[in-house]
This record gives sequence, C-alpha cells and structure tokens, in this order.
Amino acid sequence: MPYATASTRMTVSGSTLVHVAPPRPPQRSARVPGPYRRLFALPGARAFTAGNLLARLPMGMFGISAVMMIAGQRGSYALAGAVTATGLAATALVAPWTARLIDRHGQARIAVPATLIAVLGSLALVLSVRTHAPAWTLFASYAATATTPNTGGMSRARWTHLLRDSPDAQHTAMSFEQAADELCYMLGPVVAAFLCSAVFPEAGTLTAGALLLTGMLLFASQRSTEPPVSALRPRGSALRAVAPLLPLFLALGVMFGAMEVTSIAHLDALGLGAASGPVLALQALGSCAAGLLYGALRPRGLTTCLVALAAAMALPWAAASAGSLPLLAAALLLAGVATAPTMVTAMSRVHRVTPKGRLNEGMTLAVTAILTGIALGSATAGPLIDHLGPPAAYALPPAAALLALLITARGRRTP
Repeated sequence: MPYATASTRMTVSGSTLVHVAPPRPPQRSARVPGPYRRLFALPGARAFTAGNLLARLPMGMFGISAVMMIAGQRGSYALAGAVTATGLAATALVAPWTARLIDRHGQARIAVPATLIAVLGSLALVLSVRTHAPAWTLFASYAATATTPNTGGMSRARWTHLLRDSPDAQHTAMSFEQAADELCYMLGPVVAAFLCSAVFPEAGTLTAGALLLTGMLLFASQRSTEPPVSALRPRGSALRAVAPLLPLFLALGVMFGAMEVTSIAHLDALGLGAASGPVLALQALGSCAAGLLYGALRPRGLTTCLVALAAAMALPWAAASAGSLPLLAAALLLAGVATAPTMVTAMSRVHRVTPKGRLNEGMTLAVTAILTGIALGSATAGPLIDHLGPPAAYALPPAAALLALLITARGRRTP
C-alpha cells in the first residue's frame, strides 16, 4: 500500500521500501545580462570609464569658455575667435604626435605629462587675460592646450585590448564610446556657458582644467586595463593606413560644422536665438540615444548608414523652409539619430585598418580630420548664410553627407 505525505511519497516494492522525491517545480531560467551590463562587469572597466568621462567633458568646454572669457575681458569676439582657431590648428598638428607617443610608450607615461602641459596652458591663458597681457600671449597659451590627449581614443584602445576575442562586445563598446562623445559635447558647452556667465568669466576654463587633470589621473591610475606596450616597434604607418578614410571623416566634419552654424543663424533670424542651445542639444541627444541602442543591435554596413544619414540631414533643410521651431527641433533630433550609427561604423573601419600598436594614433587622425572638416563647414556656411539665407545653407549638410557616401562607394570600387 502506498503511503504519501505532502512532501514525500513512499511505496513498497516487494520487501524494499522505496523513497520517491516529489517533482521539483520548474526553475526560472537565469536572466541573461544585457550587453552593457556584461561590458561593465569586466574588472576595472567602470573605474577607467569614470575617469575618461571626467577627462572628456572638458573637450566641449574649452572652446566656448575661451571665447566667453576673452570676449568678456577684451571686448573682441574677433580676437577670441582667432585665438580658438589657432588652438584648433595647433591641435591638428600636435594631437597625432601625442597619440603616437602614447601608443609607443604607454598611456600613463605620456598622457599625464601631456595633460599637465595642457592644464598649464589653460592657467596661462587665464592669467594673460586677467593681467591684460599682450595679445600674443593669448595665442601662445591656448596653443599649449593642443597637447591634450585624445581621451576617447585611449578609452577605445582599452576596450579593444580587453575585448580582443569578442567582436560583438567590441561593437557594443564602440557604440558606448560614441554615445559618450555626444553626451560630453552636448553637456560641455552648457556647463561652460553657465559657469562663465553665472560665476565669473574664468570659471569655465578653470573648471575644465581641473576636470581634465582629475579625470586623467584617475584614468591613468587604472594600470590593469592599460594596453601593454610591445617591446617590438609597431610595423606600418597609421597615417598611410588611415589616409584613404580621412576624406570621409573630413566630409562628415563639414556636415557637423555647417549644421551647427546654420541652425544658430536660422534661429537667430527667427528671433529665437535663445533657443539655439536647447535645439542643438536635441541633435546630440538623439545621437547619444541612438549610439546606445545601436550597441545592442547588429552592426550595419557603412553605406547603409550613410544613405540614412544623407536622408536625415535633408530633414532640417525641409523644416527650415516651413519656419517652424517644433519641426526644426524634430528634424534635428532625427538627424542626430542617424549620426551615431554612421560614426560607430566609420570608426570601426579605422580600427580594422590601423596597424597593431597604433590604434590611438589612427583614431586621433580620424578625429583631427573631423575637426578640420568642422572648421571648413563653419567657414563655408557663413558666406552662404550671408548671401542666400539660412534655409539655403541647410543644403550643405546633406550635400556633405552625400559626398561622404560617394567617397565610400568609390573606395569600395578602388582595388
């Protein structure tokens, strides 16, 4: 006769008493962590990312802080613009050499001294402005900030080292880095403008210098995630490897520069100049959100991304003709959504072609091409705005995106 309770059941088989365990309830399958949770579960990933973000935020602060400080104290926007333009030109020359030294000798060994030089340059600029020193001291001081390391490139190099056996995780990491770029370039000018106007004119530059130095020291202290320096000298030239891609990044920079200047001019013409900051922030916000989403999806081809980008960049052109602020804001948001996937995919190409041991230099060359393009785009959009008006100048960003698409298509056909 069987004997049963709520938790066990016993049966008699011949002369043997058999204990039968009750059936176990179905177990819930363990929740698989998302791609970003797996990314930051790596030892040291959170620490070096925190330091890198602190050091990266000033990249969006230095320029506008210098303009507001110099223009406020010297009363000349022309002088302020000339000083920042000189700093940009110096960065284009110095940044690739700094990146090459970092690849050859290690991040901590080179990045920290380079950061100290840049911070001292910022302090010299503040002193020169405050003491009414000759104008040449402003140019010399701001040019010294060109030694600022490419923090985004160094962070990408660390992810590449940590995830060298996982291409999917590398895609997620590169998408996160692009989103971080957009976030910092969106928040940086806002923080700088607030500090310079609400505190005192030099507050933006001083805060940016303090954040840069603090973030870089924290980032460099994470030695366990730093890519090792090869005892052998890296073979191949980063410039030669990345050179075919530089026209692509130059065209993308023209697109960014033209879009920013044209949007500011268009809103000013509508009497909505005060809304330019929040409206432009929508484009960066859209790119930031799209970058995070793209990191959780399967990567697309560069041609597909550029086609979507060219179509999205035409939306502000159409919205400007209607003269509607809500339409323009929505168009810029959608344009930003198309930006991050393109940049992630393009940077992945840089990663693929750059010789081993020269990744930071290759990334810095791409960034330098973008900065040069931004300057060209801003300079080209200005005369178009003056002669044809802002709506006509909005044709420049989609034209630059189409040019980037043609450059990519031609590159694929070239053996």
